[in-house]
Amino acid sequence: MELNKIHWAKQDIKPFLGYLKSLSKGEDKALWEQKIANTKMPCLAIPSKKIDEITKQIFKGNYIEFLDLWIFENLSCTLIIAKLISKIKDFSVFCFYLEKFADQIDNWASCDTIKFNIKNNEKNFLNLSKSFIKSKKVFKRRVGIRICFKFCDEKNISKVFDIIKSLKCEQEYYVNMAISWLMCDAFIKCRKQTLDFLKENNLNNFCLNKMISKCQDSFRISKEDKLMLKSFK
Repeated sequence: MELNKIHWAKQDIKPFLGYLKSLSKGEDKALWEQKIANTKMPCLAIPSKKIDEITKQIFKGNYIEFLDLWIFENLSCTLIIAKLISKIKDFSVFCFYLEKFADQIDNWASCDTIKFNIKNNEKNFLNLSKSFIKSKKVFKRRVGIRICFKFCDEKNISKVFDIIKSLKCEQEYYVNMAISWLMCDAFIKCRKQTLDFLKENNLNNFCLNKMISKCQDSFRISKEDKLMLKSFK
């Protein structure tokens, strides 16, 4: 199928979905993918390399018109949409599509496929994160946390901690897991500040314990620090 199209229209949706279905690795693998992603969406189990190839071809054409179709019929579609949104350089355009995308996704895989290029837009992305974590939608909040990974440095870590503080009462598993990963990354990159943050008891118990567990699995953290972190439990 031609993917680097100059023009995308509604009549292209059915052929596109048929093309994706032809790439499926079968029902068994599709069910496995659905279980791993924990999504209600149908799955096709298309190899990630093929998803990347499809995305690159669509991006060569009028990818904005493709995005405007909002083809959300299966998980593979959402991954392609996420990868295309990630390529948008204009911040306002990026936000427009990200907002709509984050309002619709129901799983971590779609969420975590989004990439953030914060260069020259640091303040805007921090504000976007603060906005997203206030959402009632679980995976929109997770997107907000994912943005924070770009700010785990000496200059910005205090701003990340302020965002995490506001989520101390968070109850949703997939948001708390993202926070736990973020805190592990923060400890690796900003050890002293992260320790100070932990001493102030700013994490809920779930995030604290998961963060410590993830640190235990990291090759970038010393045995001494792994032992020390256990004392926070």
